[in-house]
Amino acid sequence: MYPFDYDDDFLDRFDDESPRRGRGRGGRQPGFPGGAPGVPGGFPGMPGFPGGFPGSPGGFPGGGQGQLQAPTSPPPNFTPQMTTLQQQQFTRGGGVGGIRRCFFRNTFVWMRNGNSFWFFPMLAFGNQIIGFRWRGTRGWVYDSINRNNILFFQCY
Repeated sequence: MYPFDYDDDFLDRFDDESPRRGRGRGGRQPGFPGGAPGVPGGFPGMPGFPGGFPGSPGGFPGGGQGQLQAPTSPPPNFTPQMTTLQQQQFTRGGGVGGIRRCFFRNTFVWMRNGNSFWFFPMLAFGNQIIGFRWRGTRGWVYDSINRNNILFFQCY
């Protein structure tokens, strides 16, 4: 379905039984209950976010503890235009590493392939940015974006 190039040793970094980690607790810590969408079994070694993210009282904004829920309202009713100056400043400023500042905010994303759309990022996992993409009449749809495919983004 997706053209992933898996690193065979990558998952060993999260395995509590891995000799490289030196923990050996006899099992994984609980992650998201039932796993986050697209991430089987939750996030190994992460305790399920009992206190929530900074700035959000007790869990994910707009939802239950540890569950990714789509925004309740549509994105702004306009399509931003990207200027050449913005793109140059973005490239010099370090690129997509700053997407975390856009978590839980309406974000307009321009992709390297020419596509552009509204996205509501919630979480970054490796090179994947997980959240919801606006699909017009279909509303918000769960999606993940490879950060290497992003040309530019702007959060509102």
